[in-house]
Amino acid sequence: MNIEYDVIVIGGGISGLSAAKLLFESGLKVVVLEARDRVGGRTHTIRNKDVQYVDVGGAYVGPTQNRILRVAKELGVKTYKVNVSQRFIHHIKGKTNAFYGSFPPSWNPFVNLDYNHLWRTIDEWGKEIPEDAPWKAPHAAEWDKMSMKEFIEKVCWTKAAKRFAQLFVNVNVTSEPQQVSLLWFLWYTKLCGGTSRMFSVTNGGQERKFVGGAGQISEKIMDRLEGRVKLQSPVVRIDQSGGNVIVETLPHEIYQAKYVISAIPPILTTKIHFNPELPATRNQLIQRLPMGSVIKCMMYYKEAFWRKMDYCGAMYIENENAPVEITLDDTKPDGTFPAIMGFILSRKATSLAQLSKEERKRRICEYYAKALGTEEALHPVYYEEKNWCEEQYSGGCYTTYFPPGIMTQYGSVIRQPVGRIFFAGTETSTQWSGYMEGAVQAGERAAREVMCKLGLISNGEIWIPEPESEDVPALPFPTTFLERNLPSAQGLARFLCHSTFIAMVALGFFAYKKGLIVRV
Repeated sequence: MNIEYDVIVIGGGISGLSAAKLLFESGLKVVVLEARDRVGGRTHTIRNKDVQYVDVGGAYVGPTQNRILRVAKELGVKTYKVNVSQRFIHHIKGKTNAFYGSFPPSWNPFVNLDYNHLWRTIDEWGKEIPEDAPWKAPHAAEWDKMSMKEFIEKVCWTKAAKRFAQLFVNVNVTSEPQQVSLLWFLWYTKLCGGTSRMFSVTNGGQERKFVGGAGQISEKIMDRLEGRVKLQSPVVRIDQSGGNVIVETLPHEIYQAKYVISAIPPILTTKIHFNPELPATRNQLIQRLPMGSVIKCMMYYKEAFWRKMDYCGAMYIENENAPVEITLDDTKPDGTFPAIMGFILSRKATSLAQLSKEERKRRICEYYAKALGTEEALHPVYYEEKNWCEEQYSGGCYTTYFPPGIMTQYGSVIRQPVGRIFFAGTETSTQWSGYMEGAVQAGERAAREVMCKLGLISNGEIWIPEPESEDVPALPFPTTFLERNLPSAQGLARFLCHSTFIAMVALGFFAYKKGLIVRV
């Protein structure tokens, strides 16, 4: 093609399209090259008569995710609240415990102390990590050497807390505690507003979904770009050795532009040939950032029978044999198409991928029946799933994770331009990294970096704070005096042991002085 563009955007997910939208609205000539036959990236809305619509990819939004909420509102996409009006379920050791709130309570005071100490430690340690430069944190070297597994072993004392901490990692970053860096996980949690904001439904990251599906965001932006999105155009070569940047796609189409924005997961840039070659540190980084593993599953029923049992459909299932670890009600906001959404996560996604779809469906139903205590769960009317590990243009989901040692050695180049190539993608964001919110922030930031190079804006206008959404305001997560000051389970146990020992010594001394103990 002989058309010369101002900017070529690689990747038609939310991040790339957010970049292209801002550039297009600023009067620049832009084209988006998307490898798939659809836009949306790691968001994907399927539509058919059995489900009406269903998000088999990224779906949830909530307070403090102000950019994606602003974009959705502008595009006319409304949100609705996920149902959590009834009780949650915590199913463990074959028993179902019902509760209200985001985190399961325990009858054991040591377990509750452990939970409190775990969340408090993650949030407190995260406060010293710079959002835009976690590798500069005072304890960066020490924390980056540790895995989350080592951290959990160090901080948690009870088996129950250790098990739930593993589930917490599995659910939030679709990987195993031994695979991820403590520094990266603390940073990731901080960017989501802390443990409560990240994990909660009400007032948290899972509070809402989009009426009609999250895929509309990308589809509506593509419509606004009026033919400037080229589907089925995987990029295989980027040459910036001449005056313009030359980009070649797999079908051997040639595009040229002044600048390029790469808005694909870092590891997928290993599929592209670069001339000149990438700098050593960037080349090393992209080979060390794996994607998480998840199969998203939606089970449809004739009616939302769990609601009649005073359950909201949200379940935590702690059993190594259970395929799904966490669920949420996925019924439409008008009560139609009753469904339960579940995640098969990390190690389980890998092992259960070997089974047939029908076998996965059967196993999931069996555990739903056990957790909900009813055979109604065994009789779905429809099942939909999406194994993101199969997607060659995602590599996995939800996001990239940093193994131990990578953040401090290579992390500082994650957003650094390479010549005339700039980098977007949710992994490069400094708020809600890994989420749709992070994708919008990163795309708009990369677009403004290019606009700055073109002399359209100043350097000080690249990073723009986002005002709070008027429609979805954020409430604080206050902590009580006790939550801030209670000892850890281990600390209390030590105190009790020491107190018992001192009491026994004092009692012995008293008995000896009173002649109750005869010295031999």
